[in-house]
Amino acid sequence: MRYRDINRFLLALLALLTMFLSACSAHLPGTAINGFRQQKVVYHVNDINTAYALLRSVKNHLNAVGDENTNIIAVTHGSGAFILVAGAQDNKGRTFNKTVQSLVDRGVKFQICATTIKTKKIPTADLNKNAKVVSLATVQLVYLQQLGFKYIKP
Repeated sequence: MRYRDINRFLLALLALLTMFLSACSAHLPGTAINGFRQQKVVYHVNDINTAYALLRSVKNHLNAVGDENTNIIAVTHGSGAFILVAGAQDNKGRTFNKTVQSLVDRGVKFQICATTIKTKKIPTADLNKNAKVVSLATVQLVYLQQLGFKYIKP
């Protein structure tokens, strides 16, 4: 009889502990109200003609997880770097200045490859003021992944 009472007590205690931990896990540091964990993401942008869809994905990512729960960096090179150049257009005539600025306003950081600037002869005066120049985009992509950023290339 005593053994049965101890088992019941332990089961009840285990059930209470499980409920308590479940309730607490929803409010752990790094957990968004919508249930997503905080996210560090690097988006790879190397083609101006697919960049518009990529920037839309970044916006959707922010909308889903929340600006305060994301650390997003877009690393650009090749023709994708031109999203950070004043007046550049994709093959549909779309420009990127407003879209990039709206994402910057939400906390997204943009980086551009120094090698691309040099090989494509991009005037530094034409670069978006929010663009951070990195020495080599591919090295930066690996570095950010080593820091725990998840890689996305839609």
